[in-house]
Amino acid sequence: MTTIAELHVGDDPLAWKTIGLDVDAGHTAHVGHVRLHIHPDAPQRGIFRWVLAGTPDESVTEVDGLPTGHGEPPSLAGLAPSHLLGAEVIDHLVVGTPDLDRTVRAIERRLGLPLRRTRDAERAGQPKMRQAFFRMGEVVLEVVGPPEPDPADGPAAFWGVAFTVASLEEAVDFLGSDLVSDPKPAVQPGRWIATVRPEAGLSVPVALMSDEAER
Repeated sequence: MTTIAELHVGDDPLAWKTIGLDVDAGHTAHVGHVRLHIHPDAPQRGIFRWVLAGTPDESVTEVDGLPTGHGEPPSLAGLAPSHLLGAEVIDHLVVGTPDLDRTVRAIERRLGLPLRRTRDAERAGQPKMRQAFFRMGEVVLEVVGPPEPDPADGPAAFWGVAFTVASLEEAVDFLGSDLVSDPKPAVQPGRWIATVRPEAGLSVPVALMSDEAER
């Protein structure tokens, strides 16, 4: 199975330390079996590249516009107690696309991943969106796009991440109301989610999710 070994992020490492991730002197944090590399001098902000393991074709350098490398995940998973935030794993990685069907086909063909399910999402005052889900080991890949292709077109792009934390209540208390929203029920039954606010200064939208065992 194709899994995510690394995510590369253009940002200030201090911002990620401030939200409670254990970022080392090399600007790297291990969350579960994924390395987060924070690049303070990157020319672009946000997630700009992933490194994958177990792909069927290691000559692939992009997936519908997503810059792609190949490597191995950490031999040992990062532990939640090492992070003040209590981050256990990356619950899901979100990719945005103007053409959902095109991006889904590229993921299926280039990464050998089967589509698990799709879901229509609608929020008051926002355009209708469709979500497609893939399993990449411990991480769910969520691809989001309009129900019909956007005439403006363009490539897919990395958007945001959600961390599963050991205790959502403790994570929210640690960050405080200035940096994180109040928890609300997540789409997954029995789970809760909170959103890190823009005031945290991150270049990536980040959400926090309760562990499946937490109520």
